[in-house]
Amino acid sequence: MFLLIGYVIVLAASIGTYAVHGSLGALWVPLEYVAIFGLMIGGFVAGNGSKAIKAVMKALPGALKGSAYDKALYMDVLALLYELLSKVRKEGLMSIEADIENPESSPIFGKYPRVVADHHAVEFMADYLRMMVGGNLNAFEIEALMDMEMETHHQEAHLAPHIVAKVGDAVPAFGIVVAVMGVVNVMGSVGEPPAVLGKMIGGALVGTFLGILLSYGFVQPIASQLEQKSEESGKIFQCIKVVLLASMNGYAPQVAVEFGRKVLYSTERPTFLELEADIKSRKG
Repeated sequence: MFLLIGYVIVLAASIGTYAVHGSLGALWVPLEYVAIFGLMIGGFVAGNGSKAIKAVMKALPGALKGSAYDKALYMDVLALLYELLSKVRKEGLMSIEADIENPESSPIFGKYPRVVADHHAVEFMADYLRMMVGGNLNAFEIEALMDMEMETHHQEAHLAPHIVAKVGDAVPAFGIVVAVMGVVNVMGSVGEPPAVLGKMIGGALVGTFLGILLSYGFVQPIASQLEQKSEESGKIFQCIKVVLLASMNGYAPQVAVEFGRKVLYSTERPTFLELEADIKSRKG
């Protein structure tokens, strides 16, 4: 939503202000638009493999969506962890084996559909709970493995914004390429009247204008949105990590979820009283 609002402001500030004192028709040079978009797409395809291209195509729609990681989601995550760990404390680790083997059909996970919808987070949670049930790894070994998995997720999540940013960096250069081609065309028409040459030079400069506008007004904002969303998507893993490690180190469920609450961003972090009241209401 904010991406589209930003696009409207960019167009109003550039094309809109130009229209006040200039002719919009002078900016319409279709072949230069085709050339720049073709160069942008060609550079993107040539510089990336199939996995990277698929990652970008999958991530692009997310730039238009709002963040799924709000306070309500994190309260669901903490409440789910509290319920699982409370069951472990009362009935033993083996009591949650069925829940973690098939979270989609678990009555506990079923109470938290927003958490279950994030299959990466659910898989992360279930995998390490399964290791806790197995009892073969200590907290230090599990923490090291968690860190490596989170780093892998971080690298994968940042692939799409990194590629889009590199494409954005190249677009101004593509605009210069198109402008130079236009100037070369002008040089071959030096015998034309000044009015005709002026129109041709203006058309050539449209390439530079369009390349810079597309890069900083349209492509780079997409990269920025994707970058922010990739950062947000990693916080849920850190929250789950510290709660499970606190539990492995012997802390009660009430204290373990407090560890998870403290690592959340301030904009999504519930207060201690909010979380306590939420958990009590769910228990009731």
